[in-house]
Amino acid sequence: MKRIVIVGASAAGLTAAETLRRRGWDGHLTLIGDEPRPPYDRPPLSKRILTGDWPAERAVLRSPHELARLEADLHLGQPATALDAAGHRVRLGGGENIRFDGLVIATGVTPRRLPGADLAGVHVLRTLDDALALRAALLAERQVVVVGAGFLGTEVAAAARAMGLEVTVVEPEPVPVRRPFGERIGALVADLHRAHGTRLRCGVPVRRLRSAGGRVTGVELGDGTTLPTDLVVLAVGATPATGWLTGSGLRLGNGVVCDAWCRAAPGIYAAGDVASWHNPHFGTRIRLEHRMNATEQAVAAAGNLLGDATPFAPVPYFWTDQYDTRIQAYGIFPPDADLRVLSGDPSNGRFTAAYGHRGVVVGVLGWNAPRELRMLRRLVVERSLWTAVTDAGLCPPLTVDRCGGWTPTAWSTGPPCPRTRCTRAGSSGAG
Repeated sequence: MKRIVIVGASAAGLTAAETLRRRGWDGHLTLIGDEPRPPYDRPPLSKRILTGDWPAERAVLRSPHELARLEADLHLGQPATALDAAGHRVRLGGGENIRFDGLVIATGVTPRRLPGADLAGVHVLRTLDDALALRAALLAERQVVVVGAGFLGTEVAAAARAMGLEVTVVEPEPVPVRRPFGERIGALVADLHRAHGTRLRCGVPVRRLRSAGGRVTGVELGDGTTLPTDLVVLAVGATPATGWLTGSGLRLGNGVVCDAWCRAAPGIYAAGDVASWHNPHFGTRIRLEHRMNATEQAVAAAGNLLGDATPFAPVPYFWTDQYDTRIQAYGIFPPDADLRVLSGDPSNGRFTAAYGHRGVVVGVLGWNAPRELRMLRRLVVERSLWTAVTDAGLCPPLTVDRCGGWTPTAWSTGPPCPRTRCTRAGSSGAG
């Protein structure tokens, strides 16, 4: 294999390139990116960059000297527009065709938009330039409406509150972050935002954006009310950036469809947000928009391109920082999973919890509890039986009351769980 092309110059694409060189591959390497900027990190955009805690250059992943050491042809600001998988060629926006023997697709995702997204005062947040433009707008205005209460929307809301703005979050789901974590954790996130002065309008969709003179003036909701605003941030999810692959012959469906080895076709692999692959550990197809997965999958894809033939079966790790709270998680979180608190107390702002699905532990979550969560990761790694958590009888399930708060149900005084510690019941087991 003499020529490898990587399409996508963010964390996954850069990691794939570095992995190839670290493994000793010395062929001709090409790295293609649609942004003119060198590779940078995205998680700080909605946190450190938006609040001004970091200057823009701190998000850059590698110095010019480190990039030069890759000995790669860099095509930055030149998006790929087509792929000829059979002919092993990538076409760039300027018409140039680049031949390859091996290809890694790492083009990430594209933000979804609503009608009216082109109005002045309406922002999305995906790129570093988006973050800088949004920060400038937040510094100039008094009130903002954030549409969408997933991770991105709630992080933007927290950053805007830290900057002193009046913030309203609109979400069609009944609570924030319901899709990744369910209603009970979502209720806690809602309480966290209310405690910091953020207004929430959950369970109601957006009907349209109102404007005057080409500038947004309000957000009209499905119940007929209108939220006046100076600024709107659209955080309504993203779609895999696969438009350039139409007609390529690759299978597309919620991303580039890959096997357990991250392979989309002979000699063609995918990594990061754009990749949909079969995870053997969980026995299901998944696609993740998480920073750690971008790095880990890029290492796996590059290695398999070089002949490793190793299935990619990680236990995903991701986190979100909001106000003074860090929520971390390992695993997957199916919508019909059971939830049980393992240690701590949600009402005190520090606890861990486990998610069970089809009889095994599939995910663990920590709310301001990083040390405890690292210990609990093995429950997911070992596919521990859900009964190992529930039969101990120490940590009861919780229910959500009518106000969105947490209410413990029937605390038990049974034998300690052999894998967890529970401070609420006054007993502890081996961690």
